[in-house]
Amino acid sequence: MNDQDAELLRALQDEHGDALYAHAVRLAGGDRQQAEDLVQETLLRAWRYPEALDPERGAVRSWLFTTARNLAIDAWRRRSVRVGEVMTDVLPEPPPDTDEADRAVEAWTVAEALARLSQQHRDVLIECFYRGHSVAEAAARLGVPPGTVKSRTHYALRSLRMALNEMGVTG
Repeated sequence: MNDQDAELLRALQDEHGDALYAHAVRLAGGDRQQAEDLVQETLLRAWRYPEALDPERGAVRSWLFTTARNLAIDAWRRRSVRVGEVMTDVLPEPPPDTDEADRAVEAWTVAEALARLSQQHRDVLIECFYRGHSVAEAAARLGVPPGTVKSRTHYALRSLRMALNEMGVTG
């Protein structure tokens, strides 16, 4: 590790460390040792893939939180297949009423991905998914035929999925 790498990790730790650790504690169900391991592995991934931290690709904190969450899920899956360990059907998710940080990160991530779409694709997704309008209602509001709303929705969802993939959120 060179000085530049060490400086990157120090900067990430200084700027995002406390929030990332709090998020990891929630993901680990309060297990502080497991949370520390999650933070360490997340920062190691950031060091290995510095291109993911490019601000043009999205918010660094979103990437860090998403990576930590994916690592927690991977760890849960590994533990669930080991013989002799207690298995549950529940993923390591905090209770819904205390999961505000995850919801905020997901909202920021989706907003960032939506911003990468064309205006037409963004408009149709907002009308159909966020405002809950039917195809006919969305068509009337957007001034286009219902078939156009359907095809734009199809391509918009595909573009959204690609944007999320580029941001490292889905795979």
